Amino acid sequence: MPSVVDTHGCRDVIIVGAGPAGLLLALLLSKKGISTRVLDAAEKLDSQPRATHYGPPAVHELARAGVLEDVRAEGFIAREVCWRKLSGEYIAGLDGGVLDGYPDQLTCLPLDRLGKILYSHLQAQSGVDVLWQHKVTSIHQSEEKAYVEVETAAGTKMLEADYVVGCDGANSQIRRALFGDWNFPGRTWDEQIVATNTYYPFEKYGYVDANFIIDKEHWHMASRITNDGLWRVTYGEVPGLTRDEILSRQPKKFEQILPGYSGPDCYKLANISPYKVHQRLAEKLRVGRFLLAADAAHLCNPFGGLGLTGGIADVGGLYDCLAGIYDGMADDSILDKYSEIRREKYLTIVDPISSENLRRMFIDPETALESDEFLQLCKKCETDVEFSKQVQLGVNSLTYDFTQEYKTAKAVVP
Repeated sequence: MPSVVDTHGCRDVIIVGAGPAGLLLALLLSKKGISTRVLDAAEKLDSQPRATHYGPPAVHELARAGVLEDVRAEGFIAREVCWRKLSGEYIAGLDGGVLDGYPDQLTCLPLDRLGKILYSHLQAQSGVDVLWQHKVTSIHQSEEKAYVEVETAAGTKMLEADYVVGCDGANSQIRRALFGDWNFPGRTWDEQIVATNTYYPFEKYGYVDANFIIDKEHWHMASRITNDGLWRVTYGEVPGLTRDEILSRQPKKFEQILPGYSGPDCYKLANISPYKVHQRLAEKLRVGRFLLAADAAHLCNPFGGLGLTGGIADVGGLYDCLAGIYDGMADDSILDKYSEIRREKYLTIVDPISSENLRRMFIDPETALESDEFLQLCKKCETDVEFSKQVQLGVNSLTYDFTQEYKTAKAVVP
């Protein structure tokens, strides 16, 4: 082993945003011995279920943080995904059962439940504080420190750390402060998305864990998200409707898309959330001592779970960079590498694949198998187990081992 001087170039970190990305990064850093504070403007954890599926790169990071056992105890391993016509007719699919025994299998748990698990682990961890009702209002930095001005119930105060990480979501105050309120390059989809959590016996009609229904008008997804019969049903609506119009159309929509629909009492709607989806990427993920990760850094549509999985991959990569600086194995130029590579992963993987996942939803279902290359790959997977493993593990290309950027040949002097 090379001799390395422990220079502790990263003694403390402020994380803005107590969502799962921020809490996961805080847990990893505090376990390393890096003093960490998490700031959030809210009074408590977000209770919205939001995203649900964690691909292998995300599962790997949850295991590194020591929370995967708890996640799977509350959630489950999602094994099957398929594409269907509105009639329910099967087009093609992937059997995740071929990966049984692999440690990082696709796992499902609503995001709010992951937040509770992470927060519980953090409360048992030393060297970390989660500070609620701490709203960042401005930022600045010197060569040695990053500073955030924060509004609290007790008044305004200034906090400082070696680095500040924005994990504060799509409307990130850190990103806005760095680049401007309206500078988040990318596009907004014309399509109107409506996400619901619904109790309905889809399994009675042969539905597997995740089902994507291809249809030019009634395209939707039905995916099991808990062990007690709750499903995420996300569908497309006519653009330009008001929220009230969307809500008023929901019963008729369910009549058209639920298999075996028998009347308004055949399902229980737990919640409904209309929203627009975006494909956006910040100009940089590092500006001096300020860093961005997950939704604060980039957005994509939810079909395929690449936003959640890619965001957690950001967190794991950024942790390795900051840990390398802390251990004296890397200088701060590794953070430029973080920005470069995580942006590249978005541009070459997350954006194009998630975009195709959404476009596939409203192609002609009668010719989908003939016209869509990915569905053809899925069809081949049904008869070729090794090929199926290769396709399903392809998402691991989202990861990057930043420890290979460590300068281990000599001690790093900050």
